[in-house]
Amino acid sequence: MSTSANAPKAGIVVVGSLNADLTIYTDRLPNPGETVHGNGFAVNPGGKSANQAVAASKLGGDVSLIGAVGEDSNGTMLLDSTASAGVDVSRVRRSGTATGVAVISVDSSGENSIIISAGANGTLAPADVEPAAFSNAAVVCLCLEVGTDTVVAAAQAGHDAGATVLLNLSPYAEVPEELVRLSDVLLVNAHEAALFLGNEAGIPSANADAGAWEPVRTRFADRGMQRVLVTLGAQGSVVLDSLARGEDRITRVEPTRVTAVDTTGAGDAFTGAVAARLAAGDSLAHAAAFASVAAALAATKKGTQAAYPSAAEVEELRQQAGLG
Repeated sequence: MSTSANAPKAGIVVVGSLNADLTIYTDRLPNPGETVHGNGFAVNPGGKSANQAVAASKLGGDVSLIGAVGEDSNGTMLLDSTASAGVDVSRVRRSGTATGVAVISVDSSGENSIIISAGANGTLAPADVEPAAFSNAAVVCLCLEVGTDTVVAAAQAGHDAGATVLLNLSPYAEVPEELVRLSDVLLVNAHEAALFLGNEAGIPSANADAGAWEPVRTRFADRGMQRVLVTLGAQGSVVLDSLARGEDRITRVEPTRVTAVDTTGAGDAFTGAVAARLAAGDSLAHAAAFASVAAALAATKKGTQAAYPSAAEVEELRQQAGLG
Protein backbone atom coordinates (compact mmCIF):
# COMPACT_ATOMS: atom_id res chain seq x y z
CA MET A 1 0.00 0.00 0.00
CA SER A 2 1.43 3.39 -0.94
CA THR A 3 1.91 6.03 1.73
CA SER A 4 1.71 9.76 1.28
CA ALA A 5 5.09 11.47 1.47
CA ASN A 6 3.63 13.81 4.12
CA ALA A 7 2.17 11.04 6.29
CA PRO A 8 4.02 10.31 9.53
CA LYS A 9 6.06 7.13 9.58
CA ALA A 10 4.44 4.39 11.64
CA GLY A 11 6.29 1.19 10.71
CA ILE A 12 8.34 -1.02 13.00
CA VAL A 13 11.38 -2.85 11.60
CA VAL A 14 12.77 -5.67 13.74
CA VAL A 15 16.22 -6.97 12.81
CA GLY A 16 17.62 -10.15 14.33
CA SER A 17 16.90 -13.68 15.41
CA LEU A 18 14.37 -16.44 14.77
CA ASN A 19 14.70 -19.64 16.82
CA ALA A 20 12.83 -22.87 17.31
CA ASP A 21 12.15 -23.08 21.06
CA LEU A 22 12.64 -26.61 22.42
CA THR A 23 10.90 -26.31 25.77
CA ILE A 24 10.67 -28.87 28.57
CA TYR A 25 8.59 -28.29 31.70
CA THR A 26 9.72 -29.57 35.09
CA ASP A 27 8.89 -29.08 38.77
CA ARG A 28 12.27 -27.45 39.38
CA LEU A 29 15.36 -26.57 37.39
CA PRO A 30 18.28 -29.00 37.85
CA ASN A 31 21.40 -28.13 39.79
CA PRO A 32 24.76 -28.56 37.99
CA GLY A 33 25.33 -32.26 37.30
CA GLU A 34 21.79 -33.22 38.31
CA THR A 35 19.07 -34.92 36.26
CA VAL A 36 15.41 -34.17 36.97
CA HIS A 37 12.18 -35.47 35.45
CA GLY A 38 10.24 -33.37 32.99
CA ASN A 39 6.47 -33.30 32.69
CA GLY A 40 5.92 -31.86 29.23
CA PHE A 41 7.73 -30.91 26.03
CA ALA A 42 6.92 -28.58 23.14
CA VAL A 43 8.54 -27.13 20.03
CA ASN A 44 7.39 -23.54 19.52
CA PRO A 45 8.38 -20.55 17.38
CA GLY A 46 10.71 -18.15 19.16
CA GLY A 47 13.87 -16.08 18.96
CA LYS A 48 14.04 -12.64 20.56
CA SER A 49 13.49 -10.71 17.34
CA ALA A 50 10.69 -12.92 16.02
CA ASN A 51 9.03 -12.72 19.43
CA GLN A 52 9.32 -8.94 19.54
CA ALA A 53 7.93 -8.65 16.02
CA VAL A 54 4.94 -10.87 16.80
CA ALA A 55 4.26 -9.05 20.08
CA ALA A 56 4.28 -5.66 18.35
CA SER A 57 2.12 -6.90 15.48
CA LYS A 58 -0.49 -8.43 17.79
CA LEU A 59 -0.69 -5.06 19.52
CA GLY A 60 -1.53 -3.31 16.27
CA GLY A 61 1.92 -2.44 14.92
CA ASP A 62 2.84 -2.42 11.22
CA VAL A 63 5.84 -4.74 11.53
CA SER A 64 8.46 -6.16 9.21
CA LEU A 65 11.19 -8.60 10.18
CA ILE A 66 14.72 -8.98 8.79
CA GLY A 67 16.44 -12.26 9.65
CA ALA A 68 17.54 -15.69 8.47
CA VAL A 69 16.25 -19.25 8.92
CA GLY A 70 17.35 -22.59 7.53
CA GLU A 71 15.91 -24.64 4.68
CA ASP A 72 14.34 -26.96 7.23
CA SER A 73 11.03 -27.64 8.95
CA ASN A 74 11.87 -25.32 11.84
CA GLY A 75 12.50 -22.49 9.40
CA THR A 76 9.16 -23.13 7.71
CA MET A 77 7.41 -23.20 11.09
CA LEU A 78 8.94 -19.85 12.03
CA LEU A 79 8.05 -18.17 8.76
CA ASP A 80 4.48 -19.46 8.91
CA SER A 81 3.90 -18.52 12.56
CA THR A 82 5.40 -15.06 12.24
CA ALA A 83 3.51 -14.28 9.04
CA SER A 84 0.25 -15.54 10.54
CA ALA A 85 0.66 -12.91 13.28
CA GLY A 86 0.65 -10.21 10.58
CA VAL A 87 4.40 -9.64 10.33
CA ASP A 88 5.95 -9.00 6.90
CA VAL A 89 8.58 -11.75 6.54
CA SER A 90 9.56 -11.00 2.94
CA ARG A 91 13.07 -10.02 4.12
CA VAL A 92 13.67 -13.17 6.17
CA ARG A 93 16.26 -15.10 4.14
CA ARG A 94 16.45 -18.90 3.84
CA SER A 95 19.96 -20.14 4.61
CA GLY A 96 21.87 -23.36 4.02
CA THR A 97 22.64 -23.37 7.75
CA ALA A 98 20.12 -25.00 10.10
CA THR A 99 17.60 -22.75 11.83
CA GLY A 100 18.67 -21.44 15.21
CA VAL A 101 17.35 -23.19 18.31
CA ALA A 102 16.83 -22.41 21.98
CA VAL A 103 16.76 -25.17 24.58
CA ILE A 104 14.52 -23.98 27.43
CA SER A 105 13.69 -25.43 30.84
CA VAL A 106 10.67 -24.02 32.72
CA ASP A 107 9.93 -24.80 36.36
CA SER A 108 6.60 -24.92 38.21
CA SER A 109 6.83 -21.23 39.19
CA GLY A 110 7.32 -20.15 35.59
CA GLU A 111 11.03 -19.37 35.87
CA ASN A 112 13.29 -20.55 33.06
CA SER A 113 16.83 -21.23 31.92
CA ILE A 114 17.77 -20.91 28.24
CA ILE A 115 20.65 -21.98 26.00
CA ILE A 116 20.67 -20.73 22.40
CA SER A 117 22.50 -21.98 19.31
CA ALA A 118 22.64 -19.30 16.62
CA GLY A 119 22.40 -21.49 13.51
CA ALA A 120 21.15 -19.45 10.57
CA ASN A 121 20.96 -16.34 12.76
CA GLY A 122 24.75 -16.30 12.63
CA THR A 123 24.64 -15.86 8.86
CA LEU A 124 22.67 -12.61 9.02
CA ALA A 125 25.03 -9.96 7.66
CA PRO A 126 25.12 -6.19 7.08
CA ALA A 127 24.35 -6.88 3.41
CA ASP A 128 20.92 -8.17 4.52
CA VAL A 129 20.13 -4.75 5.97
CA GLU A 130 18.90 -2.82 2.94
CA PRO A 131 18.08 0.89 3.44
CA ALA A 132 14.84 0.52 1.46
CA ALA A 133 13.45 -1.69 4.25
CA PHE A 134 13.50 1.31 6.61
CA SER A 135 11.65 3.84 4.47
CA ASN A 136 8.50 3.78 6.65
CA ALA A 137 10.21 2.99 9.95
CA ALA A 138 9.18 4.93 13.03
CA VAL A 139 10.95 2.42 15.30
CA VAL A 140 13.79 -0.02 14.66
CA CYS A 141 14.00 -2.83 17.21
CA LEU A 142 17.34 -4.58 17.81
CA CYS A 143 18.84 -7.22 20.12
CA LEU A 144 22.18 -9.06 20.32
CA GLU A 145 21.24 -12.56 19.12
CA VAL A 146 22.90 -11.78 15.76
CA GLY A 147 26.34 -10.40 14.90
CA THR A 148 27.27 -6.98 16.25
CA ASP A 149 28.27 -5.73 12.79
CA THR A 150 24.76 -6.49 11.55
CA VAL A 151 23.19 -4.77 14.57
CA VAL A 152 25.32 -1.67 13.94
CA ALA A 153 24.34 -1.65 10.26
CA ALA A 154 20.65 -1.86 11.21
CA ALA A 155 21.06 0.92 13.78
CA GLN A 156 22.72 3.10 11.16
CA ALA A 157 19.95 2.41 8.65
CA GLY A 158 17.31 3.24 11.24
CA HIS A 159 19.13 6.40 12.28
CA ASP A 160 19.48 7.51 8.67
CA ALA A 161 15.74 6.94 8.15
CA GLY A 162 14.89 9.12 11.14
CA ALA A 163 13.51 6.22 13.19
CA THR A 164 13.78 5.71 16.94
CA VAL A 165 16.40 2.99 17.42
CA LEU A 166 15.43 0.71 20.32
CA LEU A 167 18.30 -1.51 21.49
CA ASN A 168 17.53 -4.46 23.77
CA LEU A 169 20.97 -5.24 25.21
CA SER A 170 20.29 -8.98 25.40
CA PRO A 171 21.94 -11.43 25.57
CA TYR A 172 24.44 -9.08 27.16
CA ALA A 173 27.66 -8.25 25.33
CA GLU A 174 30.01 -5.31 25.23
CA VAL A 175 28.98 -3.09 22.34
CA PRO A 176 30.96 -0.54 20.34
CA GLU A 177 30.50 3.15 21.06
CA GLU A 178 29.15 3.55 17.54
CA LEU A 179 26.12 1.41 18.47
CA VAL A 180 25.60 3.40 21.66
CA ARG A 181 25.69 6.61 19.66
CA LEU A 182 23.14 5.33 17.15
CA SER A 183 20.69 4.01 19.76
CA ASP A 184 17.90 6.29 20.99
CA VAL A 185 16.40 4.01 23.67
CA LEU A 186 18.25 1.32 25.64
CA LEU A 187 16.26 -1.51 27.19
CA VAL A 188 18.06 -3.59 29.87
CA ASN A 189 17.27 -5.63 32.94
CA ALA A 190 18.98 -4.81 36.23
CA HIS A 191 21.84 -7.25 35.66
CA GLU A 192 22.51 -5.91 32.15
CA ALA A 193 22.36 -2.34 33.46
CA ALA A 194 25.04 -3.12 36.05
CA LEU A 195 27.27 -4.74 33.43
CA PHE A 196 26.85 -1.83 31.01
CA LEU A 197 27.71 0.75 33.65
CA GLY A 198 30.31 -1.32 35.48
CA ASN A 199 29.52 -3.45 38.51
CA GLU A 200 30.59 -0.69 40.85
CA ALA A 201 27.66 1.44 39.67
CA GLY A 202 25.18 -0.34 41.92
CA ILE A 203 21.60 -0.81 40.73
CA PRO A 204 18.98 0.20 43.34
CA SER A 205 16.63 -2.37 44.83
CA ALA A 206 13.22 -2.78 43.23
CA ASN A 207 11.49 -0.74 45.96
CA ALA A 208 13.98 2.16 45.89
CA ASP A 209 12.65 5.69 45.43
CA ALA A 210 13.41 7.98 42.51
CA GLY A 211 16.31 9.62 44.34
CA ALA A 212 18.19 6.33 44.44
CA TRP A 213 17.92 6.06 40.66
CA GLU A 214 19.28 9.56 39.97
CA PRO A 215 22.96 8.48 40.00
CA VAL A 216 22.10 5.62 37.66
CA ARG A 217 20.37 8.00 35.24
CA THR A 218 23.43 10.24 35.33
CA ARG A 219 25.78 7.33 34.66
CA PHE A 220 23.75 6.24 31.65
CA ALA A 221 23.72 9.80 30.31
CA ASP A 222 27.48 10.00 30.75
CA ARG A 223 27.78 6.81 28.67
CA GLY A 224 25.71 8.46 25.92
CA MET A 225 22.35 6.81 26.68
CA GLN A 226 19.80 9.54 27.36
CA ARG A 227 16.69 7.34 27.42
CA VAL A 228 16.79 4.00 29.25
CA LEU A 229 14.26 1.41 30.37
CA VAL A 230 15.40 -0.85 33.22
CA THR A 231 13.13 -3.85 33.71
CA LEU A 232 12.89 -5.41 37.18
CA GLY A 233 11.03 -8.63 36.42
CA ALA A 234 8.03 -9.11 38.69
CA GLN A 235 8.84 -5.75 40.34
CA GLY A 236 8.00 -3.61 37.30
CA SER A 237 10.41 -1.22 35.59
CA VAL A 238 12.03 2.20 35.79
CA VAL A 239 12.15 4.79 33.01
CA LEU A 240 15.26 7.00 33.01
CA ASP A 241 14.72 9.85 30.56
CA SER A 242 17.42 12.49 30.62
CA LEU A 243 15.66 14.38 27.83
CA ALA A 244 12.65 15.02 30.07
CA ARG A 245 12.37 17.74 32.70
CA GLY A 246 12.26 17.62 36.47
CA GLU A 247 10.47 14.69 38.06
CA ASP A 248 9.65 13.23 34.62
CA ARG A 249 13.28 12.20 34.26
CA ILE A 250 12.65 9.17 36.49
CA THR A 251 9.37 7.24 36.34
CA ARG A 252 8.67 4.12 38.37
CA VAL A 253 6.33 1.70 36.55
CA GLU A 254 4.58 -0.56 39.03
CA PRO A 255 4.22 -4.25 38.13
CA THR A 256 0.98 -5.79 36.95
CA ARG A 257 0.22 -8.66 39.33
CA VAL A 258 -0.65 -11.98 37.69
CA THR A 259 -0.11 -15.66 38.38
CA ALA A 260 2.88 -16.61 36.22
CA VAL A 261 2.78 -19.89 34.32
CA ASP A 262 5.76 -19.39 31.98
CA THR A 263 7.93 -16.27 31.91
CA THR A 264 9.75 -17.33 28.72
CA GLY A 265 9.53 -14.49 26.23
CA ALA A 266 7.84 -12.07 28.62
CA GLY A 267 10.76 -9.67 28.19
CA ASP A 268 10.32 -9.84 24.43
CA ALA A 269 6.61 -9.10 24.86
CA PHE A 270 7.64 -6.02 26.86
CA THR A 271 10.09 -4.90 24.17
CA GLY A 272 7.60 -5.44 21.34
CA ALA A 273 4.93 -3.55 23.24
CA VAL A 274 7.28 -0.61 23.85
CA ALA A 275 8.08 -0.54 20.13
CA ALA A 276 4.38 -0.62 19.21
CA ARG A 277 3.49 2.26 21.50
CA LEU A 278 6.50 4.39 20.54
CA ALA A 279 5.55 3.91 16.88
CA ALA A 280 2.02 5.05 17.78
CA GLY A 281 3.43 8.24 19.28
CA ASP A 282 3.34 7.49 23.03
CA SER A 283 5.92 8.86 25.44
CA LEU A 284 8.53 6.45 26.75
CA ALA A 285 6.89 6.34 30.19
CA HIS A 286 3.43 5.62 28.75
CA ALA A 287 4.90 2.96 26.45
CA ALA A 288 6.57 1.27 29.44
CA ALA A 289 3.35 1.29 31.47
CA PHE A 290 1.45 -0.34 28.59
CA ALA A 291 4.27 -2.85 28.05
CA SER A 292 4.21 -3.87 31.71
CA VAL A 293 0.64 -5.12 31.29
CA ALA A 294 1.41 -6.86 27.98
CA ALA A 295 4.38 -8.70 29.49
CA ALA A 296 2.37 -9.75 32.53
CA LEU A 297 -0.34 -11.23 30.32
CA ALA A 298 2.31 -13.09 28.29
CA ALA A 299 3.50 -14.82 31.45
CA THR A 300 0.06 -16.27 32.22
CA LYS A 301 0.25 -18.88 29.43
CA LYS A 302 2.74 -21.49 28.29
CA GLY A 303 5.00 -20.73 25.34
CA THR A 304 6.04 -17.43 23.84
CA GLN A 305 4.35 -16.07 20.72
CA ALA A 306 1.09 -17.94 21.27
CA ALA A 307 0.87 -16.34 24.72
CA TYR A 308 1.21 -12.76 23.50
CA PRO A 309 -1.89 -10.61 24.00
CA SER A 310 -3.86 -8.38 21.67
CA ALA A 311 -4.28 -4.67 22.32
CA ALA A 312 -7.86 -5.33 23.45
CA GLU A 313 -6.67 -7.85 26.05
CA VAL A 314 -4.11 -5.39 27.37
CA GLU A 315 -6.68 -2.63 27.64
CA GLU A 316 -9.11 -4.96 29.42
CA LEU A 317 -6.53 -5.80 32.09
CA ARG A 318 -5.51 -2.15 32.36
CA GLN A 319 -9.12 -1.26 33.12
CA GLN A 320 -9.48 -4.09 35.64
CA ALA A 321 -6.30 -2.96 37.40
CA GLY A 322 -7.38 0.67 37.37
CA LEU A 323 -4.63 1.67 34.97
CA GLY A 324 -6.79 2.97 32.14
